[in-house]
Amino acid sequence: MDEELISKKDLLELTGISYGQLYRWKRKNLVPENWFVRKSTFTGQETFFPKEKILSRIDKIKNMKEDISLDDMAEVFSPLPTGIEFSAEEIISRKIVSEAALAIFPAEEQPKKFSFQHMLFLFIVDKLLQSGDANLDEAKIVMATLLSSYNKFEHKTCELFFIRKLGVAFCLLSVVSGEIQFEENIKVVARIDLNSCVEELKIKIS
Repeated sequence: MDEELISKKDLLELTGISYGQLYRWKRKNLVPENWFVRKSTFTGQETFFPKEKILSRIDKIKNMKEDISLDDMAEVFSPLPTGIEFSAEEIISRKIVSEAALAIFPAEEQPKKFSFQHMLFLFIVDKLLQSGDANLDEAKIVMATLLSSYNKFEHKTCELFFIRKLGVAFCLLSVVSGEIQFEENIKVVARIDLNSCVEELKIKIS
C-alpha cells in the first residue's frame, strides 16, 4: 500500500501558501522533517509530501494560527506530553472518550490515573467504536496491540491498521512511510495515523 504523494509545486498551488511559509513551518517543527521526501524525476530531484497528511496539517495550521502562536502550535504537534494524568471519572466528565471505550481497558492494568499515552489508546479505540468499524470484542484486540506494541516503536510516527481476513479481525502497527502489502482477501477496515490522534487528543484535553 503506497501512500499517495504530492509534489511541492502542486502543494503550494493547491493550498495557496508560499515557499517561505512552508519552510518556516518546517523550522518551527509544524511540518515533520520526514514528510519532505526527495525523489528522482525526469527533471532531476524534486520534493514530495504524503498528500493526505500534509494537506490535513496545513489546514489545521491555517485554522489555528489566528488563535495561537506558532510556538504554541508546535507543542500541539509535538510527541506525547508527559505529566498529564486523569482519573477515569475525569475522562468521562471531560467527554474525552465514551464509557464503552473506557471499559475496554483491561481491569487488571487499569491505573488510578491514566497517562496521556493510555488516554491515546482509549481515544483510538473510541474512534473505531464510534465509527462502527469495530465491535467491543474487536476493540479489545486493538487495545491489546497498543498496550503490548506501541512502546516498541520508541515514539516513532506510526500507523495502526485494523484489518479483517475471512471475517476475523486483526490489528497491527507500522512505521509511517513503511510500505505494506496485504493479501487480496484482506480488507483494511481502518488505517489510523497515531500522530494525528495525538494532535486531536491534545486539543480535546486543552
